[in-house]
This record gives sequence, structure tokens and C-alpha cells, in this order.
Amino acid sequence: MALTPEEQTKRREVMRGVMVKTPYIASLGIVVERWDPDGVTLRMPFDPELTNDGAVYHGGAVASLMDTTGAAAVWAGHDFDKGARAATISMTINYTGAAVQADLLADAVCVKRGRELAFSEIRVHDPDDKPVATGTLVYRIAP
Repeated sequence: MALTPEEQTKRREVMRGVMVKTPYIASLGIVVERWDPDGVTLRMPFDPELTNDGAVYHGGAVASLMDTTGAAAVWAGHDFDKGARAATISMTINYTGAAVQADLLADAVCVKRGRELAFSEIRVHDPDDKPVATGTLVYRIAP
């Protein structure tokens, strides 16, 4: 039996909370700034523990933000009749700059939804819109 539009919306909102409460993501301090079927914006507050030198983010922290944001863009518009078991399949990252002692913002949109695979484009920048990274994510949600 198919979920109603209201049930779909409710499940998407539940995922909004679940995404940032998982232990690893919560440890990064990631919070949702925007969440709708057209895209998401997540923020990772500056923390010197996530840097190489106390000032510039480690690439792994940026990658974690990108993975989370790309997946969130898929969940924000997902059809839960198609399933809820999920995993990142692949991710490509292009580091384009450094954010120095600043929060990071990541914007993502899901650009294609297939039967089980969804594709997101992600852009990371600082609050002044200085580019930090771009990338793509392939995410699988199965029954």
C-alpha cells in the first residue's frame, strides 16, 4: 500500500532529525539550515578539532560534510514507497579552497532519481561564499 503525501512528508521530516543525530555526524556538530525536496543546506560549525593545524579543516571533515549533505538532498525528496535501506555508493570531491577558522556551509541538490540510485551535486563554501569544495554523490536506497 502506497504512503499518502502527508505520510511521505512526515517521513522526510523524521529523516531530517535522524541525519544529524547519528553519533558520527553529531560529533561533527552538523546542523540543518534548509531542508526541502528542492535541496538542502547543512552547516558544520568551526571546531579546531576538525583541522590540520587549528585553523584549516582536514579534508576528511569536509568529505564527511559533503557525504552527509549529498545524502540529505536525496532523503529530503525521497519516495519512501521505494525503500529505506541506504548507503553511499560513490563520491567525487574537488577541493577548491580552504576555509580558515570559519563555519562550513554545504548546499546539495538531487539531480537524478532512479529506481534505486540517486545522484546529488554538492557545493561547500564558507559564510562569505568562498568556495571550499564541489562534488557528486551516488546514493542507493533499496527496499
